[in-house]
Amino acid sequence: MRLLILGGTEFVGRAVTEEALARDWEVTVFHRGRHGAPPGAAELLGDRTAEGGLAALARGEWDVVVDTWSAAPTAVRDAARLLAGRAGHYAYVSTASVYAYPPPGRLSEASPVVDGSPDAEARDYARDKRGGELAALDAFGDRALLLRAGLILGPYENIGRLPWWLLRIARGGPVLAPGPRDLALQYIDARDLAAWTLSAAERGLGGPYNLVSPSGHATMGGLLEACRRATGSDAELRWTDPGRIIAAGVEPWTQLPVWMPPGEMHDAFHRGDVAKAVSAGLRCRPVEETVTDTWNWLCDLGGVAPQRPDRPPVGLDAETEAKLLRGE
Repeated sequence: MRLLILGGTEFVGRAVTEEALARDWEVTVFHRGRHGAPPGAAELLGDRTAEGGLAALARGEWDVVVDTWSAAPTAVRDAARLLAGRAGHYAYVSTASVYAYPPPGRLSEASPVVDGSPDAEARDYARDKRGGELAALDAFGDRALLLRAGLILGPYENIGRLPWWLLRIARGGPVLAPGPRDLALQYIDARDLAAWTLSAAERGLGGPYNLVSPSGHATMGGLLEACRRATGSDAELRWTDPGRIIAAGVEPWTQLPVWMPPGEMHDAFHRGDVAKAVSAGLRCRPVEETVTDTWNWLCDLGGVAPQRPDRPPVGLDAETEAKLLRGE
C-alpha cells in the first residue's frame, strides 16, 4: 500500500506514519520541515497555507491519504481536490467536537453536527474540523473516511494532558485527584487510532466513525493509579469531591486535564456510542500500556514534553492545588 500522510511528524500523524512503516507500506510524508519524518518515510516539503505550497503534491499516486489538519478548512479543500484523481481513499482525522452541544442523547454518528464550510478560513476548532470533513467529502465522496476522534493520548502527545499528570505525580507528595475515583473515561491511544485508520482505509470504509474507546475502558482512578505505578512515585492521591473543585473555580479539562465532573458535559465527552467503530475492528490497548509507554517516551526526552504552539498549556498551578488540598 502507498500512503501519503499530510503531516506525519508529530503525535497522531507520527503514529500513523510509524504504523504504516511497520506494515511495510510505502510512506510519503508531506510537511513543512519543522520536524524530521520517521526513518524510512519519503519526504515532500511544502506549506499548505502558502500560495503554491502544494506544488510538491502535483505528481504522484497513492492508495491512501491521511490528513490531520485542524485549522482553515480551505487547506483540506485544496489538498483533497488536488489529490482526488490520484488517490484511492482520503482519511480525515476529525473530532467529536463537530457534534452540536448539547446533544439530544448519547453521541452517535447520527447526532447533529455544527455548521461548517469547506471554503471557510479558520474560525473555531469545531467548525474548522466540520469544514474539513465537508472538504474531504466534496472531493472524495464515499471514498472519504471521517475519523471523529475523542480524547487522544499516548506517546508523542504535544497537547500536554497525560504528560502533565505523569510529571505531576512523578514529583510525589499529596496530589489533588478529581473524583469520583470510578468516573468513566473515553479516550484513544494514538497508536490504536493509527492502526484502525489504516485497516479501515485499506478495506475501503467511508463516512463518519466515532473513534474512541468504549466508555469505561478506563476510569479516572485507573488512569492516575497507572501514572503512579509507571513513574514509581510515592504520590498520595487525594480524591476530592467534584463540587468543591468546581466551587474553587478550577476549570475541568484544561486545569485538570482529561477530567470532566459527572453531568451533561462529562457524558458528551466520555459516554459516546462507539459501536460502529468497534464492529469495524477497533481495539484499544489497556490504560497501563498507554501510560507506561508515554512515561518512557517522556523520560527519553528528559522529562520535557513538546507543546503545540497553537494550543495553550494545560494543568493546575501548584498554589491552587495546595489551597484545595488544605481545604481552603
